[in-house]
Amino acid sequence: MGLRQKILLTAAVLILCSLGGLIILGDNGLSELKRLRKELDGIVADNRSKSRENLSMYREIERLKSDYEYIEDVARNQLGVIGKDEVILKIKENGSK
Repeated sequence: MGLRQKILLTAAVLILCSLGGLIILGDNGLSELKRLRKELDGIVADNRSKSRENLSMYREIERLKSDYEYIEDVARNQLGVIGKDEVILKIKENGSK
């Protein structure tokens, strides 16, 4: 192997090592890839949570559309609605005015 070939081979190896270093350590290198994967995992987990929440809300909406006992329960407990023939009695505790 001649001197010229050794120089070209050495230059090629240095260029490849430099490119490898840029790929691994550069701005868009492996550290960026790792960060993006971690961000993606967080987004996927958030999407799963939102999907479960959406399903729960969908089921509640369906119950509110068709289950009259559930509608009455929600009206009484969450909205404080009473029936036509019902009366609310407020009882004072001892010592209160």
